[in-house]
Amino acid sequence: MHVVMFGDQHAETLGGAQVSMRLQRRFLEKAGHTVTIVAPRRHGPRSGLRADDPGYADLPSIPVTLDREYAMTWPNARADRAVDAVMAGRPPVDIVHVQGDFWGAFLGIRFARRHGLPVVFTFHNRVDVGIRAVAPFPGLVLRVLNRWGRRALSEPADTGADGWAYLRMLASSADAVTAPSAHFARRLEAHRVAPHVDVVWNGIDDDELALALSSPRGHAESRPPRLVWVGRMSPEKRLIPFLEAVVASGIEADIEVIGNGAQRAAAQRVAERARASVFFLGSLPYRETLRRIRSADALVQTSIGFETQGMTIFEAATLGTPSIVCDPDLVAELGSGVWAVPDGATESLADVLRTAVADIRSGAAPVPDPSIAERFRQSSRTAAMLEVYEAAKVRHAER
Repeated sequence: MHVVMFGDQHAETLGGAQVSMRLQRRFLEKAGHTVTIVAPRRHGPRSGLRADDPGYADLPSIPVTLDREYAMTWPNARADRAVDAVMAGRPPVDIVHVQGDFWGAFLGIRFARRHGLPVVFTFHNRVDVGIRAVAPFPGLVLRVLNRWGRRALSEPADTGADGWAYLRMLASSADAVTAPSAHFARRLEAHRVAPHVDVVWNGIDDDELALALSSPRGHAESRPPRLVWVGRMSPEKRLIPFLEAVVASGIEADIEVIGNGAQRAAAQRVAERARASVFFLGSLPYRETLRRIRSADALVQTSIGFETQGMTIFEAATLGTPSIVCDPDLVAELGSGVWAVPDGATESLADVLRTAVADIRSGAAPVPDPSIAERFRQSSRTAAMLEVYEAAKVRHAER
């Protein structure tokens, strides 16, 4: 089978969806399939990374961020011709798998329509929440986005102009829709994005998992409890509220913060007031991040309503590390091995931090569901996605 994936960003740029696409491609190829990833050409300092990879079909693009890490391809007739040109000479396509929400989605849907191909759409993002987190006038942005999408896809007007109306428009062209978590899938169904959404988690590389599991776990009785926070340092991830709760809690612990972002300096200022020792480790290689999650006593996930999966808590559960979680959807998805924060208030998070540290010291920390380790392996996720591909091909043929 030849699977063509479309993304908003090149798979070698930074981002969770890009990591997932690279991993999906590798395991599909291990299963004997061919994968082509169509995305905007890169411009930044990392643009030379795997630039000669034949699995990448790069499109003419313009950079859209100051660091030139991210780019866009405007979805017009010229871009359509560019897509057809980069696909010329490749094996016949069996299925189009769209994993973008903007120009990647438009270009992928238009390619599938031109060539009569089945479409699987994976939604990685809460478009409404994401835009509200970064745009000064989110309502206006969402109205413009809906209008842009309807024009790009020649779709009739929807009854709404919010994020859900936009996702409904995209999903209307799909033969199957997937989401990386049950809670996001059910939310998509509740908002009529699709009548049925298959749940296919973003997984973890089987080999990396085996390597991480071979590293020793820490022993809190011989040192202070160790908590780890992983993510982008931006408002929706709520690093600063976490550190404010650390200050308010008065806990004695070692806290490792992995990641970077615009709020780093502000977060470091807050951390200076904490009784706990807070270490800002910056961005680490994936393997090292997994090792630190494995050796930690707990992972902390503080975002609320933003994550469509929350990869780090599933990585932690897979590695046997419990999590402190603020989002009730994520708490329900994990099922066990979690200290739940009842709301986003600093006082509530501080209370849970004190409880977690006491539980860790006494050996009473909750234990993650052991079945997550198998369900999270990429090999099992690839097998699940292949079933979705086959079902989409059947539905498309019946249209």
